[in-house]
Amino acid sequence: MGLLRKTLFFITDYVTYVARGGAKFYGWLGFLGIFITIWFYGSYVQLTEGMIITGLTDQVSWGIFLANFVFLVGVAAGAVTVVFPAYVYKHKALHDVTVLGEMLAIAAVTMCGLFIISHMGRPDRLWHLIPYIGIFNWPSSMLTWDVLALSGYFVLNVLGGFYYLYKKYCGEPLNKKFYLPIIYIAIVWALSIHTITAFFMNTMPARPMWFHSMMPIRFISTAFAAGPALIIIVFLIIRRNTKLWIEDSAINLLSQIVVWCLGIALFLTFSEIVTELYHPTEHSHGLQYLMFGHNGLNNLVPWFWSSLFAMIAAFIMLLIPSWRKDQTKLQIACVMTFLGIWVEKGMGLMLPGSIPTPIGEFTQYSPTFLEIFNSLGNWAIGFAVLTILLKGAIGILLGDIKLEKQEASV
Repeated sequence: MGLLRKTLFFITDYVTYVARGGAKFYGWLGFLGIFITIWFYGSYVQLTEGMIITGLTDQVSWGIFLANFVFLVGVAAGAVTVVFPAYVYKHKALHDVTVLGEMLAIAAVTMCGLFIISHMGRPDRLWHLIPYIGIFNWPSSMLTWDVLALSGYFVLNVLGGFYYLYKKYCGEPLNKKFYLPIIYIAIVWALSIHTITAFFMNTMPARPMWFHSMMPIRFISTAFAAGPALIIIVFLIIRRNTKLWIEDSAINLLSQIVVWCLGIALFLTFSEIVTELYHPTEHSHGLQYLMFGHNGLNNLVPWFWSSLFAMIAAFIMLLIPSWRKDQTKLQIACVMTFLGIWVEKGMGLMLPGSIPTPIGEFTQYSPTFLEIFNSLGNWAIGFAVLTILLKGAIGILLGDIKLEKQEASV
């Protein structure tokens, strides 16, 4: 059978399998569809009326859209916590489900793109982000480096993930000379995407809360806590709702990665607090505003303390081996980790970096309802993409989708 015909069979079988499902599957997609429908309306309003429909101002020009973008870059990078042990340390249990981590990375980068488009206000000008074609100056522009890093990571995961699934579908061995270089490049590339995103922010001397060399390692540590935390949640859902069994050893290893990376992230957070507040200067105003407010302006204060409490509680829960191996407690700890880091990367990093402004103005930011619904719509699209990708991948891993069935029918 020719390559083209096998590829067509692969696509047809994949789509057909994904389209079939039970009440839970359709109910989940229907639930996501509600937010996607609202997203269409909100995006239309934003496109026609402009960024005036958001809560952004001249003083605070980066809000919830870019906060989610920064967080999701970390989630995408966190997928390497499945790939690295599988291929470098030959962890068999993770090797068997590595492709699921790659599907998560694809969905996360998709959401990153959606949030960037939402923040642009004029998505018809997206082509300006392309080096040499657009107006951004590459290689001196850190923004174009970020675009190239994320685009490259997306391509690597699509190539690696779907090549693996295609070979599994056909019952053929992998061409390791083609496949393994993609995997090893993707491992290194995963570190680069969040590092460059950190450089995108910490190369701004006018934003003292961002302008320090600790930002890249903070980004990497939180990425390797939030990413595998989400992967653990997804793995546990897959174990409960499908026939695909994911070994306890795979989940245990990921939970250990979460606890130690979360511990490093908390250590860096406390180090920054001590450094900024022990002898406070005007550069400490952003963190002071975040933690204690300023002259009655305290929108971010409950977000900061809730995030810190959630991360500390999750760290303590995961630090106890018996709790870490209890799936109920593990799932709670992973949810707290994921949400705590989401707040820390959003409300706790993006906004106080702009408050106060470089000239000392304190202007609070609150997202509008349309801004929130557009953000929820981006998440809904991402989770819909993830659901579709995972369902097809699980079907191939279980052998429910394979070329032999097509050949037998022909």
